[in-house]
Amino acid sequence: MKVYERLAQDFAGEGVSTVFGLMGSGTLHWVAALEKIGVRQLEVRHEGVGLGMADGWARVTRTPGVCSATCGPGVTQLATALVTASRAGSPVVAFVGETEGEDAQSLDQQRFAAACEAGFVRVSSPEAADDAVRKAFYLAKLESRPILLSAPLEVQKASCDYDEPYQPSSTLLSSRAVQPDLERLAEAADIIAASRKPVIICGQGAIWSGAGKAITKLGQRIGALTVTTLMAKGFLSETEYHAGISGNYSTRTAIQLFEECDCVIAVGATLNRYTTMQGYLYPNARIVHVDIKPHVMISGGRSADCYLQSDARAGVEALERLLAQRSVKLAGYRTSEVKERLAHHFEDPAKFEIEPGCVDPRDACRVLDEIIPADVGLVMGSATNAGFTTMLFNRPRPYAMGGHFFGCIGQSLPAAMGAAVGTGMKPTLLVDGDAAFMMHIGEFDTAVRYQIPLLAVILNDQALGSEYHKMNAEGMKAELSIIPTPDLGAVGKVFGGRGRLARSIDEVRAAAAEWVAKPGPMIIDVRTSRNVVTLQKRRLLYARDE
Repeated sequence: MKVYERLAQDFAGEGVSTVFGLMGSGTLHWVAALEKIGVRQLEVRHEGVGLGMADGWARVTRTPGVCSATCGPGVTQLATALVTASRAGSPVVAFVGETEGEDAQSLDQQRFAAACEAGFVRVSSPEAADDAVRKAFYLAKLESRPILLSAPLEVQKASCDYDEPYQPSSTLLSSRAVQPDLERLAEAADIIAASRKPVIICGQGAIWSGAGKAITKLGQRIGALTVTTLMAKGFLSETEYHAGISGNYSTRTAIQLFEECDCVIAVGATLNRYTTMQGYLYPNARIVHVDIKPHVMISGGRSADCYLQSDARAGVEALERLLAQRSVKLAGYRTSEVKERLAHHFEDPAKFEIEPGCVDPRDACRVLDEIIPADVGLVMGSATNAGFTTMLFNRPRPYAMGGHFFGCIGQSLPAAMGAAVGTGMKPTLLVDGDAAFMMHIGEFDTAVRYQIPLLAVILNDQALGSEYHKMNAEGMKAELSIIPTPDLGAVGKVFGGRGRLARSIDEVRAAAAEWVAKPGPMIIDVRTSRNVVTLQKRRLLYARDE
């Protein structure tokens, strides 16, 4: 047996069914070995997109996404996607080839991985193959970040003789949930019981631990508002007294309610500067922080009034039980007056002049949220368009994946394709901007080749939207940020998919309905008005909260 064959068997032993990537001389033997044992390889047009798809897979499945890239330049193509996946906390294993000496493609791949905030494991010898794969998957899951598994060509092609079956990384990980310390639990219960207006902030940790039912039960007991971090958008949004997102994407009504809060219970949430709006939200609240990490500092270097290290679900369940034993029952925010205030708080009444042949992007988002079924997952971009999607898509969905981790554009299309594959080819909605989509538009071919049921809706203002509004606010020549695009709907057809150009709300509605009737690779190019400024940009650039 060759080492590359054993490496392929090891990946199968880790439960890997799909690998995203672009083969090259450093990986082709391994790819061929995977194909022989039934592991499918989805070939992309750019190595970074393979890693981006693995990132999307990991975010929706919470199992390691796997990608591959060849030596040297194939590895360097992964840079932005590596940092994005690392910031997203995505467990990803990237199998990469490696060459040494004076080869033109030689590269210090360990230093490269470190610079991109990724871990690194090398297959140093034939005898170390099993240990290297096991370690890579163990670290990816333990540290929730991408790991480069680097396999030198001479080692891959060497012979090996393994008699024992492969032992996967799962044998190294404990399946027991971290339970809260009883003394800290009592302290947290004291703070909550003494409160009158509590808010529960749910982060990704709450989703990953399956804490939804426990949080709902706790919220009912203490009369809490429930909100989420940006990255947990949509979680528990079907429940009463859900106030949306905590941070700069909060509505004005939510911010006013937060001012009354005297107790924040953060569950699996980091409480970073975005979630706390630089520390301005919850000015009078004591904080109970439930997180699996040993400790997490709050934005500004503040520590929680009570930090409860625990699995999110286990911690919330224990809190609710203790409060029930104490017969604690609070009305909190759960009144008819608050319910009435929340009834229409996502509406944006601001008026803007809409140019002929363009659509108000807010109307486009509302129509899409209405027409696209609630069982379709949502992936959003990270630039100006995200201000519309994040505030205006509010139907409960299986997931609402943001793209804000690294502040870069162009990574949401790969993530959306990976998410669709990870969910078993379930229909997936991507809403992104034109500049971001153009970065990887060639990958729509990948969606077509594998018949990924993706609807890519492009809010197309034909500009770098963030820069356009910033330049306007600073009195600069905003026209410098305008970059015309072709008819992206027509481009979708050229690639073999479907596509529509929409210059009116009726055309948006008709195009979306067409996709719902028959999901498949499709682009809707919605020409949107540059005059409409998101609420977030109004706050940041013009100090307007209206």
